[in-house]
Amino acid sequence: RSKFKDRTEESSATQYFQFYGYLSQQQNMLQDYVRTSTFQRAILDNHGDFQGKIVLDVGAGSGILSFFAVQAGAKHVYAVEGSNMADHCRDLIKNNKYQDKITVINGMIEEVELPEEVDTIVSEPMGYMLYNERMLETYIYARKWLKKGGKMFPSTGTLYLAPFSDESLFQEVCNKANFWYQTFFYGVDLSNLREEAYTEYFKQPIVDTFDPRHLVAKPIKHTTNFMTDTEDSLRDIHIDFTFYPHSAAQVHGIAFWFDVAFEGSQKTVHLSTSPSEPLTHWYQVRCLIGTPLFARPGQPIIGSVTLTSNKRQSYDVKLKMHLAGSSETITNLLDLKNPYFRYTGSVPVPPGNQTTSPSDNYWENITTSATPLTQPQVYNGAAGAGAYNQTYTKGYPTSPNPYTPIYEEGYN
Repeated sequence: RSKFKDRTEESSATQYFQFYGYLSQQQNMLQDYVRTSTFQRAILDNHGDFQGKIVLDVGAGSGILSFFAVQAGAKHVYAVEGSNMADHCRDLIKNNKYQDKITVINGMIEEVELPEEVDTIVSEPMGYMLYNERMLETYIYARKWLKKGGKMFPSTGTLYLAPFSDESLFQEVCNKANFWYQTFFYGVDLSNLREEAYTEYFKQPIVDTFDPRHLVAKPIKHTTNFMTDTEDSLRDIHIDFTFYPHSAAQVHGIAFWFDVAFEGSQKTVHLSTSPSEPLTHWYQVRCLIGTPLFARPGQPIIGSVTLTSNKRQSYDVKLKMHLAGSSETITNLLDLKNPYFRYTGSVPVPPGNQTTSPSDNYWENITTSATPLTQPQVYNGAAGAGAYNQTYTKGYPTSPNPYTPIYEEGYN
């Protein structure tokens, strides 16, 4: 048995490879402009690590990184892909006439054999909160094929974490659990399940994006070096923290995002999923606690995050935190495999951050950009029974009948 099969439930692996075998899922990743463009720029700007080199693409998917390696002058690329997407990858290679440059190997890197060692490894192994899906272990395993002094793109991954305050999110999750408070739902009393529902909803990490002003302290970070760290170091990840709030706030949990760095011979390029940067398909992740903590400015928030790997290609996330000077410790255990995908397309500004009147600001912009009409203009027109006369004075329409339809000029 391979290392992958030893650490993965068969049902999880089946679902995983089926998911990445869909063109629609590949399209979702390819259309992430920040992701795809950063990978291409990192590879092309470090062409010295690819020119005339043998390259390994781990988890190649559609093969886009293999194509970028060839664009940078790679002598040959081995594209290893475990799902049926390997067939589509071969079709793309044939269509682009790169059969002599890229060889597709359908299988898991833990189970296949390469004909030679490689100079450079490329991969996109990051999941939500960096570590979800546990593909980073596969990426590190692939180093067995890397020549001494070779390069890995990306080279490091850094997880950032910071406390956040978001009463709206907290109440939203509470209200979902409050459904189970009902004592006469179609004649049925549901209330005995409310506590279990509350626990279940708070076990779900929130995948969405947010205004960085929700963060109440400077983040800390935990870095994994793909060039030197071991697979075992990713089985259990423990991060101690002490945060110092910059203002008084209700702390509702810990927010997570990540950056990866491509440390090439010619240039270092960073890909960031920070809430302060353009949005990616990884979004950010927030883990709630069931009981908020009220922190004063500068009052230390002390605790830890422990990620314990499981055989469902994910992690159990344990939060533990308390305020300095308090004996009460708040804990929560979350299931990273079962997140709540909340992203709605809008990022509201945290309340209390407006220092000038939003109404005045809005209408000031409207009035300064508008060009008022200085001369009265009369339009006479007819539209059957809806004949009308309209006079525009000082830029505003008047009508003898307030309910008369206002038509655009030339309407018939």
